[in-house]
Amino acid sequence: MSNVSKIGIDDINNATNPNTFGRSMESKAQIKDAAAKGSTYADGEPLRIYRLEPIAAPEDPRWANSPGHGVVIVAARTTGDARIVAASRELDFMEIDAAPADDVTTANASAFRDEKLYTVIEIDRDRTDVARGVLEGNISVDTIRPVQPD
Repeated sequence: MSNVSKIGIDDINNATNPNTFGRSMESKAQIKDAAAKGSTYADGEPLRIYRLEPIAAPEDPRWANSPGHGVVIVAARTTGDARIVAASRELDFMEIDAAPADDVTTANASAFRDEKLYTVIEIDRDRTDVARGVLEGNISVDTIRPVQPD
């Protein structure tokens, strides 16, 4: 059953509308960001340098689901982009024998994406001499446990 409705009798209903995607500046930026999720692609755009710092206490139960990596410094467009860049360096479940709980990727479960575990602090801006990505810090790949024991 279709959810298409037609008002009037003028045109044939072909279940389309005149709206388009990808023409606005925002859509173009979203398409570009999606294509370069955690890549180091740089086209000379000015980037900001951010420090991602753990703020939750070591005994906070959130660390059980999303292990921390200490302080990490990244080059990114925004604070949200800084979280995405850092999270993209973690191991994803699709790379090993494991499965996520609530999504098709484990990127959303990263400690970097949780504002109660990590804070993002801008330390520099308008840098064109760096590529988007992690500049300093060690991001461990043992954040996901396989479903079958070794």
